[in-house]
Amino acid sequence: MLNVKNLTVAYDDTPVFSDVAVQFNAGKITGIIGPNGAGKSTLIKAILNLIKVRQGKIDYNGQPMKSVQKQIAYVEQRKDLDLTFPINVFDLVLTGTYGKLGLFKNPGQREKQASQKALEQVSLTKFAKRQIGNLSGGQLQRVFVARAIVQQAEIIILDEPFVGIDLQSETAIMAILKQWRDENKTIIVIHHDLNKVTKYFDDLVILNHGIVDFGPAKEVYNPTNIGSAFSADLSSVLFQTKEGVQ
Repeated sequence: MLNVKNLTVAYDDTPVFSDVAVQFNAGKITGIIGPNGAGKSTLIKAILNLIKVRQGKIDYNGQPMKSVQKQIAYVEQRKDLDLTFPINVFDLVLTGTYGKLGLFKNPGQREKQASQKALEQVSLTKFAKRQIGNLSGGQLQRVFVARAIVQQAEIIILDEPFVGIDLQSETAIMAILKQWRDENKTIIVIHHDLNKVTKYFDDLVILNHGIVDFGPAKEVYNPTNIGSAFSADLSSVLFQTKEGVQ
């Protein structure tokens, strides 16, 4: 279990959120939703130890996150990537093996075979030598999932992996997430499409400068919580539509 306890993060003395407490369970795909600027990416960056926290504690099975960094795989937003960097698909996936090699060691045959297998899992073998800037959004996202596969991490965090990608890629990525869930890994996904929340996630965290609610997705995703985090109008549209379909 990944525990966040009484977490406060601020930028320029302005709190993004205060006293956040939430748990992420192994063997679950947990979604994080909330309006723009609610603190979703900030929470993830705090977990990854990429930003300084004002107060609070984050641990994984009782161990501080600094001590388990090699057990974390992070798939960041595509907009944060430098797509002009001169690296091809295979070599990018191969970088996922570096963390467990140790200093001054180069990837060997085992790591290269693992990278090849990961590309097969995401159906991108034929793109192995293509520069990453020459991929579609969905292909690129699958490449980063393949890199996460070879990391063999216990915690996998994805920041809006389904933004601007095709349905084939979305389906392929969800299949990998479900496989990780079956392997009892901890999977955390920042998500934007509210219509797919209960379809994709076992657990759900609703965030808006603090925790609105968290727990099983089918219980937490309700008109009251969505109205509180987003707006009453959006909640009405979402849940009236659902009722109309039913």
